[in-house]
Amino acid sequence: MKKIIFTPNAPEPIGPYSQAILINNTLYTSGQIAIDPKTGGLKTETIEEETHLVMSHLKSILEVANMDFSHVVKCSIFLKDMNQFGEVNKVYGSYFSDFPPARETVQVAKLPKDVNVEISAIAVLS
Repeated sequence: MKKIIFTPNAPEPIGPYSQAILINNTLYTSGQIAIDPKTGGLKTETIEEETHLVMSHLKSILEVANMDFSHVVKCSIFLKDMNQFGEVNKVYGSYFSDFPPARETVQVAKLPKDVNVEISAIAVLS
């Protein structure tokens, strides 16, 4: 059974998509960007602040599905500038324990709302 996952602690979708979909025991999140869910404004002063906010959105979505970062098996990171990889990687890595998920990181020409980073995740409740 497919279930739409929503939390007010992550940005509302700005298009025809859901924050996440839970099917069986697998959660698929949409890419998250640094939109403050309370104000709707962007938080992009530093790449570290931006990445923390993105990871905070993912955490909130995981919690609604009764999961946490230990359940994440795959992430995709999209960067506007690969030169920011080190800073993003440090913040991202702080959210995972000894067994981080599989991942790819790619540089893209442009991201929604001209942000610097977007991250999506797949998590499994076993």
